Amino acid sequence: MSFVLAILLISIGFALSAYSYIRSQKDSERIAHTFRVINTLEDVLSLAKDIETGTRGYLITHKTIFLEPCTSAASRVHPELRTLRALLDDNPAQQRSTDTLTRLINAKIAISTRQVRLSRRAPDSIRQAYLLIGKIRMDDIRAHAARMIAVEQDLMQQRRADAHRSFQNTLVLIFALSLLTFAVLLISYNLLDRELRRRAENETQLRQYEHELQGKIQQLEVSNQELERFAFVASHDMQEPLRKIQTFGDLLNQNYPSQVDSNGRLYLNKMLTSADRMSKLIRDLLSFSRLKNEPDAFQRISLGDVLDRVLMDLEVPIKKNSATINVGVMPVLDAVPSQLEQLLCNLISNALKYTKSGVSPIITISAKRVYGAAYPGLHVDQAYYELSITDNGIGFDEKYLDRIFDVFQRLHAKAEYEGTGIGLAICKRVVAYHQGYITARSREGLGTTFIIILPENQVMTSAAVTDTVETRNSKASL
Repeated sequence: MSFVLAILLISIGFALSAYSYIRSQKDSERIAHTFRVINTLEDVLSLAKDIETGTRGYLITHKTIFLEPCTSAASRVHPELRTLRALLDDNPAQQRSTDTLTRLINAKIAISTRQVRLSRRAPDSIRQAYLLIGKIRMDDIRAHAARMIAVEQDLMQQRRADAHRSFQNTLVLIFALSLLTFAVLLISYNLLDRELRRRAENETQLRQYEHELQGKIQQLEVSNQELERFAFVASHDMQEPLRKIQTFGDLLNQNYPSQVDSNGRLYLNKMLTSADRMSKLIRDLLSFSRLKNEPDAFQRISLGDVLDRVLMDLEVPIKKNSATINVGVMPVLDAVPSQLEQLLCNLISNALKYTKSGVSPIITISAKRVYGAAYPGLHVDQAYYELSITDNGIGFDEKYLDRIFDVFQRLHAKAEYEGTGIGLAICKRVVAYHQGYITARSREGLGTTFIIILPENQVMTSAAVTDTVETRNSKASL
């Protein structure tokens, strides 16, 4: 802002300088014009004097040589008067004075002509009378021309004073603007220097923060690796006692049915059911922990082929529930086949599980090409595919939309619908890894539509991007 003000002040200074130069030129032209008027008046007066002098010389000597300057002056005086009138075109008062001067000169020329025509025999008294009249008219011309010259001289003095005053005012204004511009530039320099120092300090601090962040990232990567190893080892170690519980429980049921009463069998069945649920939970946790970035795993695949394999794996529950699966035209895109299979398997399994009593499931799977501008957190100009999985199940209230993709979050009791509460969290993590977006639309009793947005081409794959997209999905689902 300060630099803009300085440039504005400099521009005003240049404009004033140009204006001062133009004004000075005009003032000089006006003063020069007044000089020309005065010079012309003096020329007219000089010609009148030539007429007077030539006439007197002739009357005294009667020699025609004295008439030559008189005749020449008489022929030149009227062009000079016309020039004077043109010069005084902008001054009506002086033009009127010019008219008067013209009449006086015409009268002087007339009396001179009469004097020249006088006979040598004319009495001296008449000659003296003519000389007196000629002198009076010449004196009138001198006096009138002097008054006109005085007017022009006063005008010239006034114009000189105006020019001098205008020049001084312009100099003062330009000097003030220069001082103000210098002050603004000095302030701007100080502000800029302060801003540069502040940015240098911020840059140093940011580099320090970046160094600290790199250290934290390394610690986090080590921690994640240790946590992943721990999850794998823990799940593996927990699976072993569970298998023994299930094995010995089955043996007890098979080999000693008569020795276990009804309450014992009830307790035994509950124990085996809980062990089976625990086994599923551990397997899901292990699947969730194994989802990590594998850039080399991305392949150009047909989503239709992946979906065919998933439907083949789910053939038994599909037939058991008498479900109808409608599949539209599926696209080709960049994806990790195993993760995409897990994503589709979890979503279709949910559609087969959360059904209304006495109603056969109808699941519709479709896809269409969209652009990132249609959904939050995606690249605006990048091409994506919108995959929709719609069912006619029990649905849910959309106020719980922010919860269903979190780990261990369930909207129904375990007795109503089995499950571990990890399936949709796995779906969210898969979509986040693919730099996509997942959400759902639903109403209680009217079914659910899960919407998955996946990029047609993978432009970058990194842990940071995965975490960022996963966070965006979490916020956008609110």
